Amino acid sequence: MLRVSNLNLPLSAGDEELMQLVLRRLRIPASRLRTMTIYRKSIDARDKGDVHFVMTMDVEVEGEEELLRHMKKGTAEKVVPKASCPLPPAAFSKRPVVIGAGPAGLFAALTLARSGANPILLERGKPVDARMQDVDAMRTKGVLDPESNVQFGEGGAGAFSDGKLTTGIKSPWQKTVLETFVKHGAPEDILYQHMPHIGTDNLRHVVASMRQEIISLGGEVHFSAQMTGLILRGSHVEGVTYRQGEEERELLTDTVLLAIGHSARDTLQMLFRQGVDMVQKPFAIGVRIEHPQSMINRSQYGAFANHPALGAAPYKLAARTPDGRGAYTFCMCPGGEVIPAASQPGGLVVNGMSYHARDGRNANAALLVGVRPEDFGDDHPLAGCVWQRSIEQAAFRLGGGNYHAPVQRVEDFLNHRASKALGEVEPTYLPGVTPCDLHECLPAFVAEDLAFGIRQMDRQLHGFAMPDAVMTGVETRSSSPVRLPRGTGMMASVDGLFPVGEGAGYAGGIVSAAVDGIAAAYAALERSHDL
Repeated sequence: MLRVSNLNLPLSAGDEELMQLVLRRLRIPASRLRTMTIYRKSIDARDKGDVHFVMTMDVEVEGEEELLRHMKKGTAEKVVPKASCPLPPAAFSKRPVVIGAGPAGLFAALTLARSGANPILLERGKPVDARMQDVDAMRTKGVLDPESNVQFGEGGAGAFSDGKLTTGIKSPWQKTVLETFVKHGAPEDILYQHMPHIGTDNLRHVVASMRQEIISLGGEVHFSAQMTGLILRGSHVEGVTYRQGEEERELLTDTVLLAIGHSARDTLQMLFRQGVDMVQKPFAIGVRIEHPQSMINRSQYGAFANHPALGAAPYKLAARTPDGRGAYTFCMCPGGEVIPAASQPGGLVVNGMSYHARDGRNANAALLVGVRPEDFGDDHPLAGCVWQRSIEQAAFRLGGGNYHAPVQRVEDFLNHRASKALGEVEPTYLPGVTPCDLHECLPAFVAEDLAFGIRQMDRQLHGFAMPDAVMTGVETRSSSPVRLPRGTGMMASVDGLFPVGEGAGYAGGIVSAAVDGIAAAYAALERSHDL
């Protein structure tokens, strides 16, 4: 197979034009072309007068070896498909238990199920697809039930919000993750898009289908089942206790994959009391910032804005701040909405989501500043969680104590004055917003770096500092403030306990969490042969 890269394709071109680009690059007639598939597709918008697609194609041709011998360097490269890593057979004497049904937990359980391990998956809340329906109901009614609002956003307990699949990691299991999503109903273009995205509307069905595969392979899935403790013999796992409804139960096992997400603070406290090693780690906090999607389209695509082949424009921005912390955008949602993501009563947290069409009026993104363990004010391993919680409580109070989110116009924020009213940009957050001064809930150094970052980012994306752009507080759950150190075989300080994903401090998004879940499942399977 040959990989042909850097093919510039006009936005209006179709399959025939793409094929002709490949044939011209290889200098062969159409009769020698056997197959052609997209490997990667991205948008080049550096020149606003010539926005186009950049394609990388995998092709099979007749007489490949002869063609390679006479081909100029850089025309194409030979690609040898990598052999997939064989799945070790399960040899567990007791069924493995997976705690948490987010990306890490779901892929860990699915991998174990495919090996014949018959895993038991415990999730403390509702199925994530049902929670997505709760978000829809909340958005429609404009009413938030804080008791059922258990971390709808990315990176939380059982968290898939809208299926953004961009990642900076390199792993052979990335392809496994994407192919699994497609098998269960995700759009096929996530296999080659530069910034793949499933969409909340599609993701709920994908997750439900994955869960059904686990069950069909002999696994069990229990919801409203909150882990309450480890059963230990010395430093070895012998089981877990959990609460389901009013009933306390236990499962005897020597293998626990802990994929609790980064918002299960009570579970982290329990694990600390039971002697599981954990340490502080850096994370980031800030706000969601909203602009009109039409403005982002113009800034990114110029005269090509709103071209039907392009869709809503994304962005990714970063700025160096004088204190060295840095400000950056994260989890950008073209045509999306700002949503509630609180996991405890009395605290307010926001996140973002988009449906697959990404056709909403606003664009939003997390606008974050890096924070360090020395900012937490204490050397206790869970001090970051306490500090994080105090900011969320301050935002809750500033919003009015009724789960309305505190918001501020960018112009007012930059001038350190409270917003009394909003302007052109209408916030998408429901159940409602309260104009205010976000400096009252953000640490001073975070607010200062956000202001510096906004001004710098406006140089990168004209209009980012738009006076009427809306900042919604607070976003505090971009990653975990805690890491559970792993040693030999990906296990924690307790033998048989595998900390997995974002909550354990080893991932930062759906794909990286899913890959970590797969890796932990492989490690547990290898260990099962030594027990």
